[in-house]
Amino acid sequence: MINKLVAQIKKTNAPIVVGLDPTLKMIPKHIMDAAIAEHGETLEAAGEAIWQFNKAIVDATYDLIPAVKPQIAMYEQFGIPGLVAFKKTVDYCKSKGLVVIGDIKRGDIGSTSEAYAIGHVGTVTVGNTVCRGFDEDFITVNPYLGSDGINPFIKVCKEQKKGIIILVKTSNPSSGEFQDQMIGEKTLYHMVGEKVAEWGADFMGDEYSYVGAVVGATYPEVGKIMRKVMPKTYILVPGYGAQGGKGKDLAHFFNEDGLGAIINSSRGIIAAYQQEAYAKFGAENFADASRQAVIDMREDIASALASKQ
Repeated sequence: MINKLVAQIKKTNAPIVVGLDPTLKMIPKHIMDAAIAEHGETLEAAGEAIWQFNKAIVDATYDLIPAVKPQIAMYEQFGIPGLVAFKKTVDYCKSKGLVVIGDIKRGDIGSTSEAYAIGHVGTVTVGNTVCRGFDEDFITVNPYLGSDGINPFIKVCKEQKKGIIILVKTSNPSSGEFQDQMIGEKTLYHMVGEKVAEWGADFMGDEYSYVGAVVGATYPEVGKIMRKVMPKTYILVPGYGAQGGKGKDLAHFFNEDGLGAIINSSRGIIAAYQQEAYAKFGAENFADASRQAVIDMREDIASALASKQ
């Protein structure tokens, strides 16, 4: 699957992943009204509304981007109807040829970790039938429990030729409370990055590893360091746009070949119509606003990479 992701990035010339992280505040009134008219003021209406919202955005952007990243918590808050919307979103995105990164940030040990992996990127056999759960292509994983927590995910991913993306240095302001702590002469995030490179060395695609890393755009100097620590690791970079990351901050996350990183934007794309820069599109044309936001982001990243050369 890492080979497909790299190929898609090369094809679209857009190292962009759209974070499908909807809240009800983002849903245009006409979509919410239609869902309530059908289902009443229920969780089923919420699930239907976010599904229709996602579908429209995917339809408007799938030809421009290589991947999407639905954050499962944004669906879990609506209970089972929300998870139904999550699954429908995953399946629809895959039908459009997109790579799907399930942003689940799971982390446990042993059989529990393996069960998480099976549910999201693996299979279960029911009687004589092999069934798939959510069936994403990649999932994000929390490494706090060490190798006992990571190895079960890698085992399932190797069986299915799918990938994991491990939290290394996250984009949130308080990440340094733990991640920046010194252990000897190295920070904790530096040590995690070294382990990511180690885990990934045993699980390589053609050019890059199936074991990726999360490093936030809000810490560009860290990106520069970790790029050297993890040369064969694909780095998922959150924090662009709404969290303050800019194109000029991103160049060092990439290798000299212009690959090695994929930049996430969630609110900046899916709620673009609510921003002043895209207000002209209006709520009725929210998906067109999202398309324009992707185009603008692609140009911003391309400009940053050009200035690096």
